[in-house]
Amino acid sequence: MKDIAVADVRNFVLLGHTGSGKTMLCDAFLVKFGLTEKQGQVNAGTSLSDFTEEEIGRKISLYTQSFAGVFKTKQGQKIQMTFTDPPGFDDFYGQVLCASRVADAALITIDATAGIQVGTNRIWRRCTALGLPRGIVITGLDKENADFAKILADAQKVWGPQCVPVVFPTPGGMVEVLGATAPAGATAPAGAAAADWQAYKSALIERAAETDDALLEKYLGGTELTADEIAKGLRAAVCAGNLIPVFAVMTPKDIGVNELLGGIVRLFPTPLERTVKDAAGTAINPAPQAPFVGVVWRHVTDPYAGKLSYVRIYGGMLKENTEIFNATKGQKEKIGVLLQPQGRKPVPITEARSGDIVALPKLKNTGLNDVLCAVGQKVAFEPVVFPSPVVSVSVWARNQADDDKLGIALTRAVEDDPTLVVERHADTHETLLSGMGDTHLEFVHELMKKRSNLDAEFKVPKVAYKETATGLGDGHYKHKKQSGGRGQYAEVYCKVQAKRSDEEEWFVDAVVGGVIPRNFIPACEKGFLEAIPHGVLAGYPVVNVKVSVYDGSYHDVDSSEIAFKIAAARAFKEALIKAKPVLLEPIMTVRVMVPEQSMGDINGDLNHRRGRILGVGMEDGVQVITAEVPQAEMFRYSSELRSITGGRGSFEIKFARYDVVPNTIAQKVIAGAEKKKEEEE
Repeated sequence: MKDIAVADVRNFVLLGHTGSGKTMLCDAFLVKFGLTEKQGQVNAGTSLSDFTEEEIGRKISLYTQSFAGVFKTKQGQKIQMTFTDPPGFDDFYGQVLCASRVADAALITIDATAGIQVGTNRIWRRCTALGLPRGIVITGLDKENADFAKILADAQKVWGPQCVPVVFPTPGGMVEVLGATAPAGATAPAGAAAADWQAYKSALIERAAETDDALLEKYLGGTELTADEIAKGLRAAVCAGNLIPVFAVMTPKDIGVNELLGGIVRLFPTPLERTVKDAAGTAINPAPQAPFVGVVWRHVTDPYAGKLSYVRIYGGMLKENTEIFNATKGQKEKIGVLLQPQGRKPVPITEARSGDIVALPKLKNTGLNDVLCAVGQKVAFEPVVFPSPVVSVSVWARNQADDDKLGIALTRAVEDDPTLVVERHADTHETLLSGMGDTHLEFVHELMKKRSNLDAEFKVPKVAYKETATGLGDGHYKHKKQSGGRGQYAEVYCKVQAKRSDEEEWFVDAVVGGVIPRNFIPACEKGFLEAIPHGVLAGYPVVNVKVSVYDGSYHDVDSSEIAFKIAAARAFKEALIKAKPVLLEPIMTVRVMVPEQSMGDINGDLNHRRGRILGVGMEDGVQVITAEVPQAEMFRYSSELRSITGGRGSFEIKFARYDVVPNTIAQKVIAGAEKKKEEEE
């Protein structure tokens, strides 16, 4: 905003576990900024942050929204508040990674009845990794069984004593620790416990003093710090991560919101105070007169505006109708209109500066993580690294007409959401769409139907079983065919056995005496290679075997390369049958993060899934169970974990190795493969 200096800008991200009151707080901010007259409600479908059909229907945030407004302090100072509100639902954590990357500080919501949850801890770790100054706001204090003191104690236990209230609730309303005074003859503000008030006050002053040697010497010497010294020290402490200010609000009653916004103004850094470095470690100059530098942190396709690139400006100034340089792609881009995001209705502006977030329509060569800068500059940033998907579905078109649209729809979905992965599985020959959870993929299905008029079929993927040998088997086959003229003749003897991990070669030529001419040995190897993808138990690829060809015979006229390929393939199958073949299945390493009260249910469920518990530990106040579980048992785990934990659990999954399928399970798999083969025939 032109009339507000960069020093009066605050850029922060609003984070919280789903259901922690984050979006309601966002709507309350918008009322204070004068962007709306009435407080929006998620349940009523009137939220200015959750306004899409999908969000109104599900009553959760699905998209990151950005806003900018002006807050007037008690002293009459105008402050530009630029903030983002990403989804709190764990399936959309990729948006949290992007939104937190471009903020100068984070405000983390914790519900006073639910407390610190799995999503809260994940968000906290992200802020720590970024070195992001942060504050905590305890919401839901108007609910039954709300307990500010308990949540504060839990936060201090998990994250340390640097979590100190600057605002705390009393029966009469909110009290600002340093702004309140005790009435004549009293030891604390009205309704406040004297012990609590004095403890909070002392902790804040001590944190302020610790930021400067001169202040600390003055404090330890018994001299009171001035209000300006305390204010300066607290701001420095927050910027350094040595103070986590704790706020309290009753959002539906508009209690504590003004105090919270005032605290953000006093304690959160400005764009000029937050040091941002490029990939080379060089600090970006945030001054308006510096060269322009910005990063694309969100890239979406809007049904009306087309492609929109959301840019956080770190340095310099960006004006409409100018030319900039995409340093990531090495290409120039023409900027037409600048849009300031305001939820559903972005506002055109003429210029933007450090700390601002703008949306740039219809850039031709720009995508997520791209660095934009002034022409003649060359700047690079480390890209956001997204977590691996945890859930996959097999995607099928319902008819030939849809088949032509499927690839385009999937490509479009991946462009808008980098946490999605599309791949063609080499073994099962399925197109797999992988994401961060069942809700995530259900949402993508809805978008594909809405945007591309494509009702694709999502199925549970096939398991990529494999087969191997556990013993030694001999195989023999004589291929002899005569049909007039030149015939076909080849005879092959081979051995199949398990290949040791220290053996490099899988094929051994043990033929002596020229019983198979040297020029036909490669044909034998090709025959084995053609047989390996189709095992003898259920037709799955064969792995980790060593094949030796050691005997055979040939005919001077009728032997050929094709004849030896056929003989080798048939001999291999006979040998494999005798080599005690077994079925192998993919085993996944799973890390499950749950509240302590869910531990028993989760352990029992993992055991029921044929899982093997590797370890149990505590991370940031949350139980973490590490286990190995067959992939076949994990396809529906996302929704089932949510059901067991009431939405308070999350998990990570990655491939570990292949292992032998238990006999009872293997027989079912083999029977299923035989039935399918009969149906196809």
